[in-house]
Amino acid sequence: MEETSELMRIRLAKAEAMRAAGQNPFANDFRVSHTLEDVRLSADATAPDMNSIDEGAVRYRVAGRVLAVNDMGKAAFVRLRDRSSTEANPVFQVYLKKDLLGEDAYDQFKAQVDQGDIVGAVGPVFRTRRGELSILVERFQLLTKAYRPLPDKWHGLTDKETRFRQRYADLIMGLDVREVFRIRAKIVSFIRRFLEDRGYMEVETPMLQAVAGGAAARPFETWHNALGIPLYLRIAPELYLKRLVVGGLERVYELNRNFRNEGMSQKHNPEFTMLEFYQAYATYEDLIALTQVMLSELCVAVHGRDTTEYAGHTISFAAPFARYTVREALTTIAGIDESQTGTLDGLRAAAAERGVHVDPKASYAKTLVFLFEELCEKKLLQPTFITRYPAEISPLSRKSDEDPEWVDRFELFIAGNEVANAFSELNDPVDQKARFEDQVAARAAGDDEAHPIDHDYIRALEYGMPPTAGQGIGIDRIAMLLTGRDSIREVIFFPHMRPEQFQSGTADGAPDSGTSGPTDDQG
Repeated sequence: MEETSELMRIRLAKAEAMRAAGQNPFANDFRVSHTLEDVRLSADATAPDMNSIDEGAVRYRVAGRVLAVNDMGKAAFVRLRDRSSTEANPVFQVYLKKDLLGEDAYDQFKAQVDQGDIVGAVGPVFRTRRGELSILVERFQLLTKAYRPLPDKWHGLTDKETRFRQRYADLIMGLDVREVFRIRAKIVSFIRRFLEDRGYMEVETPMLQAVAGGAAARPFETWHNALGIPLYLRIAPELYLKRLVVGGLERVYELNRNFRNEGMSQKHNPEFTMLEFYQAYATYEDLIALTQVMLSELCVAVHGRDTTEYAGHTISFAAPFARYTVREALTTIAGIDESQTGTLDGLRAAAAERGVHVDPKASYAKTLVFLFEELCEKKLLQPTFITRYPAEISPLSRKSDEDPEWVDRFELFIAGNEVANAFSELNDPVDQKARFEDQVAARAAGDDEAHPIDHDYIRALEYGMPPTAGQGIGIDRIAMLLTGRDSIREVIFFPHMRPEQFQSGTADGAPDSGTSGPTDDQG
């Protein structure tokens, strides 16, 4: 730390010396004509050697951050990085010669420029004797003086906490990190195009809500002074999106943030990105078909193939995905006898045989889903739809016409993680009100994540919502899958963390104190 402070003092002094000489260490009068990759692509095949540069040769105006300076006395090679830099081409070289640049300008370069500074350079392209494409600098300008030196040996640094806290430095040095977020941006762009090509309209619904509904989760609460009421950061946009379907917007989607005041882990961040979309005159079966196509085409758009590598496994998005009911999964994957999955006593016996502790007060529905989570979820490596969830734990889902104890719902699991939750929507206002009332009773009994009653939503249903299917997909978890990252913090620019002055423990090892039940937040 003392060494860093001394280096910063020296850099600050350089900036003050520039100001005293009438120069601005934070200039904004340099205009860029090409990225470094543009130069590489446009001049790669035609670049002459330095002694063969034509007077009419194209002059490139580039800018970037100084990653390294190789000072040879009367000449210097400077390696730059800009927004176009990749792991394949991490830097681009510019060459400064004292006799070409001029003695004063060259001396200023040596006196002013340090690793980490942002500079501009102008000149033609040539190839060195070693064949490296370079710019012969005719004009050089310091654009931003970096007071703090770049971190040493940052690439491959194992201190994740520092990387997540100082993402700006992580991005400067880690081109693999930049690629993660390029892929994430590509995912979001693809999904928007995919849905809009199918007639979906992107909408925005309230982030601050008077009733925190749409999922079983604990909200963040605040207070609105002018209205004199509590408000909640939304845990899901679901109930507002379905209001829009009532209003005649028959295909809508929202791709935005949700907030849940719960535990943090490698899969959970209190602020996360969710895609939710709703389609009138559709069932959950229609969404199964759509989801397979969307994820397969997304994988191809990102990787050029319908497979991705994750945690040492090849994940295939080729349709059709595997499919089980919750009970079938317990039988096929966990090896529980089918007869045991049909009763509470049978489930308790199966749990005891496998050393799994279950809540003795839990109902059949909650015990069934709990055992699925404990015994099956982590084993679902390839994309797998799990269907036929109990109505008791699905208060917004339409009951099955075949058996009203179950609902028309699926969850999608990939690499042991839930990434999507969908169902045919409950559009009977009487049934919906009764289920909300059951949730209120559960809340009174101590379940602080049970749904409150949203009376306005009931009123909306009373106007009539067409038969509809809806789905939520966790964008962060899809990004994890397609970038091969095992922590949600790797795919969020600025993940939430304990303030440094209060920090104890590691960034990625915090226990998950939140609930990841059947309405797991995908984030």
